[in-house]
Amino acid sequence: MTRHSGKAVVADDDPFFRIALASILTEHLGVPEIHQVGSLDEALEALAEKPDIRFALFDLDMPGMESPASLSAVRECFPEVLTVVVSGSTEREDVFLALRAGVHGFVPKGSNVESLIQALRMVFDGFVYVPAFVTRTPGGGPPEAATPTAWREAAADPTAALTPRQRQVLDLIVAGQSNKEIARSLSLGEGTVKIHVAALLKALGVPNRSAAAAWGGANFARPRAAP
Repeated sequence: MTRHSGKAVVADDDPFFRIALASILTEHLGVPEIHQVGSLDEALEALAEKPDIRFALFDLDMPGMESPASLSAVRECFPEVLTVVVSGSTEREDVFLALRAGVHGFVPKGSNVESLIQALRMVFDGFVYVPAFVTRTPGGGPPEAATPTAWREAAADPTAALTPRQRQVLDLIVAGQSNKEIARSLSLGEGTVKIHVAALLKALGVPNRSAAAAWGGANFARPRAAP
């Protein structure tokens, strides 16, 4: 078994599944240390605080995860981290959105243990893993024939790609708060706030916080931010 020097974070709100994935990573893939978290914010916090994390596994159905596009923040701020979705979703659109966000693999939760190990090993060896169901089309057309609905929505509205937390951050940027103040308002680490800011700047297509504040003030209907 090849041993990996980098650590991993497993983000899933099901503690039993987290334990199972951590066991697979340690016993079969040689990952020496696993950080288990239950939300996207906690995963971003771990990545911000632990620069030796090299592998990150994410469920799509957990607090803070709006859609697979939410993972663009991870890929933007931690390009060296191998990022894998391990999800119960069998929607082709979810796979396409995850790949568009830059993930290195999409592994169905329904896979048996051997298939899961094989898929993760492929990613660790430098390949991109995609489940077989993406080739199945109800109408018999080619997989790339249709444009996913969420892609069209994101193109029409830049905020559609933002997570609820990133919308809160944008609200507070418009209100004039610094990263430190936003971290205090939302009970987050300052490093996590920086990641959310970087992600929303990219989603809005603006170069800096001032431009984001101007865009948000003109276009964003701001609900009251809450932690």
